[in-house]
Amino acid sequence: MSVEIIRDPLWNNIRLDSLTFELIDTPAFQRLRYVRQLGLAFLVYPGATHSRFEHALGTYHLARRTLTLFEEHPDFADIARDECQLVRVAALLHDIGHYPFSHALEEIGALHHEEVARPLICTGEVATLLRRELGADAPERIVALIRGESASPLQGLISGSIDLDKLDYLRRDAFMCGVSYGEIDVDRLINALTIVRDPETDGLAVGMVEKGLSALESLLFAKYQMYRNVYWHHAVRSATAMYKRLVADALDAGTLDAEALAAFTDEGLLHDLGQRAPSPMLRALRERRLYKRAFECPAADLPPDAGEWIADDRDLTTAVENALAAELGLQPGELLLDYPVKTQMLGLDLLVQRPYGEVRRVTAAGWEGAINLPKISEEFYRSARWLRVYTALRVAVAPSKVVRLASLSAEEVRMRLRSGEALLAS
Repeated sequence: MSVEIIRDPLWNNIRLDSLTFELIDTPAFQRLRYVRQLGLAFLVYPGATHSRFEHALGTYHLARRTLTLFEEHPDFADIARDECQLVRVAALLHDIGHYPFSHALEEIGALHHEEVARPLICTGEVATLLRRELGADAPERIVALIRGESASPLQGLISGSIDLDKLDYLRRDAFMCGVSYGEIDVDRLINALTIVRDPETDGLAVGMVEKGLSALESLLFAKYQMYRNVYWHHAVRSATAMYKRLVADALDAGTLDAEALAAFTDEGLLHDLGQRAPSPMLRALRERRLYKRAFECPAADLPPDAGEWIADDRDLTTAVENALAAELGLQPGELLLDYPVKTQMLGLDLLVQRPYGEVRRVTAAGWEGAINLPKISEEFYRSARWLRVYTALRVAVAPSKVVRLASLSAEEVRMRLRSGEALLAS
C-alpha cells in the first residue's frame, strides 16, 4: 500500500494511505478547505483562518498515533482489524457535514452537522470508495462512530470524553490564534489512553490510566480558556449573531434553501447572500463594523435556566429582537440577543484503570475523594457563557430590565408579545 505524506504546521508529517488519499480527493472533502474551523473568529484573531480540512487531517493523524500505541496492549488482538481502519476513516470524515462558518447555523435550528454527514458518507463517491475497500456496511458503521452510536470498542476515540477531535482542535485553534490558552499535553493524554474491560458489560472499551487524570484536568482548563477568550469572545459572538440573523432572515424570506446550506463554502454563502438578500447588516459584517455590546451578564449571575429560550427558540428570539429594537428606536435587525447554546465543558463518562487493575467509571456524578471534574466543569461553564445584547447604534439599556426579561419563561415572553406590552417595562 502506497503512503503519501502531508506537512502540517502542528503535527509535522501526516502519513496517508491510498484509501485516505482517495477520500481526501473527493469533492465533498475538498469543500472543507474553504470552511473555516473557527467561523468568524478571524475578525478578532487574524490567524484563525485555518480550515476544517486541516483539522480533519490532524484528527486522522492522532487516530493513527493512538492505534499504533494500542498495538502494544495485550487485549488489542481481540479487536477486529477492520475496526481500526474504520476508526481512522471516521476520524478523517467526522466534520465532512459542517456548515459554513463552523457551528453557527446549528444555533438557528439547522440540522446537526453529524446528521448532514450521513448522505455525504453513505451515498456518492465517498460511499463507493468505502464499500469497495472496507465492505458493504462500512459507510453506515462509520456514521455510527461519528454519531457516538457504535458498539465498536474503539468508539471512545471518535466520540467521548477525551475523543481525538478535542485534542486536535484545542491545540490547533490556540496555535493559529497565537494564544497559549489551548496548550495541552497531547502526548501525555494519548499515552494515558488504554484498552480496558468495562466492568458493567465485560466488553473492551477505550479508557484512561488513573495517572493521566491530571492531564485531563489540563484539557478541561484549556477548553474553558478557549471558550472564554476565543470561541465566546464578545466580538466573535457579535459577528456570529449578525451572521445567524442574516441567514435566518434569508431562510424565512425564501431567498435561501435550508437543504442547500451544507453545500456552501464560507465565501460562497456570503456571496450568495449578497446576490439574493443584500442588506446593511451584511455590508457591516463584510467590513467588520460589528454591533456593539449594550448589555452583558455571565450565566453565573443569572437565575438557573434564565435565557434558555434565547439559545433554543430562534423564532421567538427574532420576534423579541424586533420588539426590543422598536422600543429603543432602532430598525428591525439593529438589535440582536446572544446566549450561546448550552454546551458541556466536559461531558464526563470515562473508564479509569486504577494502578492495581480495578476499572471504575467516572461520570457527571464525580468520583468522591479522587476527582471533582464535573463540579469544576460546571463552574467554568457558567463563568464562560454570557448573555449579551448587541446593537448597531449606541443605545442605553437598563441591565435589570434585560435580566428580568431573560428570566421569564418562553410562554411568558410570548404572552407579552401578543399583548403588545413593552418587554423592557418596569
